[in-house]
Amino acid sequence: MSAIREVLKGMIPDALKPSVRSGYDAVRRLPEIPGAYWHPWRMESIHEMRGYRGIHAGKRCFIIGNGPSLKKLDLGLLKNEYTFGMNRIYMAFEEMGYSTSYYLCMNDLVVEQCAQDIQKLSMPRFISWRGRKWVTREPGLNFIYSTHTGPRFSTDITGRVWESATVTFVALQLAYYMGFETVYLIGVDHNFVTQGKPNTTVVSGGDDPNHFNPGYFGKGFRWQLPDLETSEIGYRMAREAFASDGRQVLDATVDGKLTIFPKVDYYGLFQTK
Repeated sequence: MSAIREVLKGMIPDALKPSVRSGYDAVRRLPEIPGAYWHPWRMESIHEMRGYRGIHAGKRCFIIGNGPSLKKLDLGLLKNEYTFGMNRIYMAFEEMGYSTSYYLCMNDLVVEQCAQDIQKLSMPRFISWRGRKWVTREPGLNFIYSTHTGPRFSTDITGRVWESATVTFVALQLAYYMGFETVYLIGVDHNFVTQGKPNTTVVSGGDDPNHFNPGYFGKGFRWQLPDLETSEIGYRMAREAFASDGRQVLDATVDGKLTIFPKVDYYGLFQTK
């Protein structure tokens, strides 16, 4: 079957391959459509999320990644800022002295293994629609119809949202939808000590060297190896989407390896406040 697939691919002109791939992806998603738009939990989520459109127009926010570089920053400076936290960022809340304004989790393995923690959080939460298997819809916990196929930057978070292999990209789309004028990234190191085939599921054998806390993906935790190339596709889309609307994404990560966004000094962002 794979040999036949390769032959068919070879018969398609290169100029048409993106359109063919897009059409194929759309067909694959068809079975998801009814639940993704008309399930009661999704309908409630869509209604609630519409209230976030443009709610922070003209403001700035910080998307907090989970890289080791977070330990180099005084996160207390963000206490009165709008912030987005992701995945297991709540492990840092006690030391930070506050919780993030918003929380996102798109990865199935993280939602499954951390469902109880996520359900207990009190800030507005945004979870992948697939996560309904492990967490329950309630006011403030909304499901986003996120997918792994069909690359695009969504300006409307209530519709289909591409993940680009990183929850940070979903956070960027949500920040855009909320109207933020300037978005700063911190802790987005874009660099992993653990190597291997992207998206492969592995089981941690000990302390986690890739995040701010050694117990983040600690011993026995199942997680997926990063796909940095796909992440960069989304980041470029985000850069262009914000720029085309007169807005911007800036990277304040300390010693980060991401080169898509202009770099700024984290501490310099607070000198005039």
